[in-house]
Order: sequence, then C-alpha cells, then structure tokens
Amino acid sequence: MTAWNPTDLDAIERAGELDVAAHRPDGSLRTPRIVWHVVVDGTLFIRSVRGDAGGWYRGVQRTGTGRITSGGVTADVIFTENHEHDTAIDRAYHDKYGDGSPVRAITSPAAVATTLRVDPA
Repeated sequence: MTAWNPTDLDAIERAGELDVAAHRPDGSLRTPRIVWHVVVDGTLFIRSVRGDAGGWYRGVQRTGTGRITSGGVTADVIFTENHEHDTAIDRAYHDKYGDGSPVRAITSPAAVATTLRVDPA
C-alpha cells in the first residue's frame, strides 16, 4: 500500500469534511458525497452514517476504488474494510466532531460495520 504524503494527510485531517466518489466498473466516477473522516495512527478512515444502506458506501463496495477531495487535496484512493482500530476511530470522531447526535450516529454499530481505510492508489 502506498503511504500518504504527510503534508497531504495533515491537510485532509484538518478539514471538516471529505468528498468521496467511488469508481464505477467502467472507471467513471459516481457523484461525490460529503462524509466525515478521521486520521488514527497516520491512517485515514471513513464510515457511512447510514451503515451499509449509504449509497456512496455501496458504490465503494463494488469497486474498492475512487477519489477523495479534502483540505485542498484530491487523490485517487483504494478503500479497504478495516476494523483493527474501531475504538480509537470512535474516540477520534468524538474528539474531532464533538458528542452530538451526528457523532452518536457515526459511532453506532451500523456505521462502525462500514469502517473503511482510505489509502492513496
């Protein structure tokens, strides 16, 4: 796996939101959707607040690739299901976005089940 450029990862981490667009099987991109994201131990993670019912998440599941834009950085990426750091990711979401109902949703069991590691392609 390719590692993020530290400057790019820092810019992404500082941004409040991330646009994610999955590749279709023909290589074209789906419509970007805004998601919340966190960085834990130098790794970028995203989740679907709607669990596996999230349209963008279903698109990502089909191809495992796409493009993100955040903090002035645009990158083609690979999405990999990853649950090794779910507890730390939950904490990172709370630290970054607070303790309101949106964070309770993104740390719910349905959302946690959709945790994706995002790496540059």
